[in-house]
Amino acid sequence: MAAAAAASSSSSSSIISLQKNVPTTSFPSLSPAMLTKPFQMTNLVKFSFLLTSNKVTQAVKCSTATKYNEVEMDEEMDRIRRLQNGSDVRGVALEGEKGRTVDLTPPAVEAIAESFGEWVKNSLEKDRGGPIENVRVSLGKDPRVSGSSLSVAVFAGLSRAGCLVFDMGLATTPACFMSTLLQPFAYNASIMMTASHLPYTRNGLKFFTKRGGLTSPEVEEICDIAARKYANRLAIVSTVLTTPPRRVDFMSSYAKHLREIIKERVNHPFYDAPLQGFQIIVNAGNGSGGFFTWDVLDKLGADTFGSLFLNPDGMFPNHIPNPEDKTAMALTRAAVLENKADLGIVFDTDVDRSGIVDKSGNPINGDKLIALMSAIVLREHPGTTIVTDARTSMALTKFITDRGGNHCLYRVGYRNVIDKGVHLNEDGIETHLMMETSGHGALKENYFLDDGAYMVVKIIIEMVRMKLMGSEEGIGSLIKALDEPLESLELRMNIISEPRHAKAKGFEAIEAFRHYIEDGRLLGWEMDACGDCWVSEGCLVDSNDSPAAIDAHMYRAKVSDEKHGQYGWIHLRQSIHNPNIAVNVQSTMPGGCLSITRLLIDKFLVESGMDKVLDISQIEKYAQSSS
Repeated sequence: MAAAAAASSSSSSSIISLQKNVPTTSFPSLSPAMLTKPFQMTNLVKFSFLLTSNKVTQAVKCSTATKYNEVEMDEEMDRIRRLQNGSDVRGVALEGEKGRTVDLTPPAVEAIAESFGEWVKNSLEKDRGGPIENVRVSLGKDPRVSGSSLSVAVFAGLSRAGCLVFDMGLATTPACFMSTLLQPFAYNASIMMTASHLPYTRNGLKFFTKRGGLTSPEVEEICDIAARKYANRLAIVSTVLTTPPRRVDFMSSYAKHLREIIKERVNHPFYDAPLQGFQIIVNAGNGSGGFFTWDVLDKLGADTFGSLFLNPDGMFPNHIPNPEDKTAMALTRAAVLENKADLGIVFDTDVDRSGIVDKSGNPINGDKLIALMSAIVLREHPGTTIVTDARTSMALTKFITDRGGNHCLYRVGYRNVIDKGVHLNEDGIETHLMMETSGHGALKENYFLDDGAYMVVKIIIEMVRMKLMGSEEGIGSLIKALDEPLESLELRMNIISEPRHAKAKGFEAIEAFRHYIEDGRLLGWEMDACGDCWVSEGCLVDSNDSPAAIDAHMYRAKVSDEKHGQYGWIHLRQSIHNPNIAVNVQSTMPGGCLSITRLLIDKFLVESGMDKVLDISQIEKYAQSSS
């Protein structure tokens, strides 16, 4: 192995080791005129990958064959497959998490990037009916400290697949998708390197083509191809880049795109400064969202004094960049009140989600943010359908229907919710808004893209419109009629199983829950359904001619009694990320969550024997402590 490494080193004048942090590399700038031309190489750039698996080393030492035996092969392939996280890839990129080992290594990322590049090329050739040259793929990343070394792995993998690579540098997830559409860039595909709100030790990949984000089955296909590449590869892997990555400034064009939308739709008397007189606080959480302050708001005349944590810092020293994070919202609220600002904005790390704080200091996220966006969208598109995940409240359904809208409850997972909206529109059911309680929100008018910055743009436009019409109430007044659930609860049940069998065991438990309810064994419990968009079996299973693939099983049951009618619901969901089942409960009456949880334990879990499959200690502890 040492000899191979030495040989690799001597054959190249520029080797970047992926075992260490890669030093800052200077890329030539790219003018718009160069964006559609192949690049001429003056020097070859070679990247060297060192696999660290002991099994790989032993296999190379004991045999001249490059393949492992069958058991070792399966283990190595599973390393890659386990990185799939629904429609994304995520893993541990740095040491520092107790009980977790690094699994998102440069060789793994290189194999996945190569497989994505090949998948893109094959898809384009299939669509166009012949070979295609100069497939162009962009890469953006959030500020995580592992981003430099893993970016080199992406460049290497894409180059091996024969793609031209464009380095966007610090970027946002929505910007990566928009780089496939906005001229003069219009790349064939894009990758965003991020792990969203997860700790600094994590990282991941999100994939886009001009059609949007890849689906879970598509990412599964790519990871399966990558797993075979990873398992079959020699201990030393070198990739010569026939075209080096070129640095492009896409974020400036993306910011200009957002500014133009605000200017055109507000149509302010001071056209180029429609936000003059407004103070807006931005909390970027040291992620990628700082650009929205200086490249969007400031240039439109807003006062952004008092904004928080705008500088990117991959260690996220102040709080988790997450609009659901209580610290993030509390700090933003304090800044809004202290500065008497008109609006506060909280972005997650990669800016595909956002939350806000109104002028009175009220945090608006979760159901409240969905209600706010529903109010705006229903004014623009009366009678439209709005898709949310099935964890939203009964009060939100009432809020939407009271305003003439239709509410479709669907499977948890932002990709599921967005794809549902796409399918409804394809079937002739006008659907303009798709939102998950986590803050992921997509609009039909914006390519069905979950873009936290675009969501905020819509809210800012409405805020300015209200002010121009003489209202001093602020954006929060649009959701005054939204009731909050009296009680809300989320608990977890770990699956008692080896990791490789956990998914099957989780499916068994979820299906047992469905059958238990459908058999009428719990009085007053009934599988929920909204009835208007061919979704049945707990509002989570398509019953049309082309049902969507299921990435994780889940069901929602509504709970009623003779005295109160429907007073709550319970939602069981198999986690994509971890070997557990999430239990969400809401109630409109005091003690309702406790009552529902006790029935779940005593009736379903114990009587069905699922307490032998699931660790129910957490929900038992809740039931006992609430007595």
